[in-house]
Amino acid sequence: MNVTIAGLGKIGVPLAVQFASKGATVTGYDINAARVAEISGKHNPLPSEPGLAELIPGLVVSGHLRATTDPRDAAAAADVVVLIVPVDIDATQQPDFTLLDAAIAALAPHLKRGVLLIVETTVPVGTTRYRVGAKILEASGLVPTTDFTLAFSPERVSSGRVLRDLRTYPKIVGGIDPHSTAMAADFYRQMLDAEITVVRDAETAEFSKLAETTYRDVNIALANEFARIAGRLGVDALQAIDAANSQPYSHIHAPGVGVGGHCIPVYPYFLAGDDAELIATARRINDGMAHYAAGRLAQALGSLEGTTVVVLGLAYRPGVKESRHSSAFGLASALIAGGATVYVHDPLYTGAEIRALGLEPPPAFPLRADALVVQAWHEQYQALDFAKWPGLRAILDGRAALDPAAVAAMGITYVGIGR
Repeated sequence: MNVTIAGLGKIGVPLAVQFASKGATVTGYDINAARVAEISGKHNPLPSEPGLAELIPGLVVSGHLRATTDPRDAAAAADVVVLIVPVDIDATQQPDFTLLDAAIAALAPHLKRGVLLIVETTVPVGTTRYRVGAKILEASGLVPTTDFTLAFSPERVSSGRVLRDLRTYPKIVGGIDPHSTAMAADFYRQMLDAEITVVRDAETAEFSKLAETTYRDVNIALANEFARIAGRLGVDALQAIDAANSQPYSHIHAPGVGVGGHCIPVYPYFLAGDDAELIATARRINDGMAHYAAGRLAQALGSLEGTTVVVLGLAYRPGVKESRHSSAFGLASALIAGGATVYVHDPLYTGAEIRALGLEPPPAFPLRADALVVQAWHEQYQALDFAKWPGLRAILDGRAALDPAAVAAMGITYVGIGR
């Protein structure tokens, strides 16, 4: 079976490795020539993703895995094409289909009749049938259901554990017609060890992923609202949430300084509408936590004006070099607006990489600073000695990573979210 993966990003590469490990002949397609060269050279482009470094060299040598920037080379012999190209939001929180549309436009003219196309990229409901199907017809003349089968199957994995998640979580599959659903389900049964969950149609599958992600966003917003109320009442929200979650029907998430990554800050907007009031409110609460946190720190310091603050962690979560929609950006903006000089540090990024994202790395580490903000508590930070930070007066623990009593014992004011 010849399988093409369109998009060699943090999910596309592990998918390619997974399918190749199951015996498929896999071609990875991407416009990023450097990424294609890495894979062609038997190198792992995602060093923080377990399992890839051990598998990629052998799969390339055996001919089960290769990569190309040529769409004809990628598509012409494909029996199955999996689209895993990002769909983000633009400045107005509308879906941005630029990359997905470009991938379809490049590959569609070279597809053969009988090909199975599967969209794994998270998209608004109806995208697979009405956008992807229509664009393939426009670019190739191939007619959906007649000349090719088309289905949606959401990726349900997390960076740093993709191969494990592919073995663990049920794979949801829904096609634009029963035959497409059956074809896609059969493909995944061959390629995965996880349970296959078939749903009525592509729209149901699309909605399932948006519901799954939006649930988490709304749950986190509720936890953040609890944290703000607890702060006003002098209650430890984290202890209260832990106690509440001892009841089996309570699954309250953790509060923090914001939500980052490709998924949770983006996909709720795909459900936007006049009837999505709770979803819109949750987005507003979570996006507002950076300003709330900056206000809490200003209160602890007396003012942010003229202070120096170092944000620890540019990545949106520990151990993953991914900054998309990271709370670090909102924190830096809110702190600067309050009059602080702000530096952002992350052991996973070079100073040049941090500057390229519009932020300023610290000139030294440690350095004289009035406050530190824990945004992503990487493993490398666990050995930090706060006594080596001259002038340090406060630490804003945005991820409940520190012991408040230990910080206070050093003469440093501890500022928590919900504590």
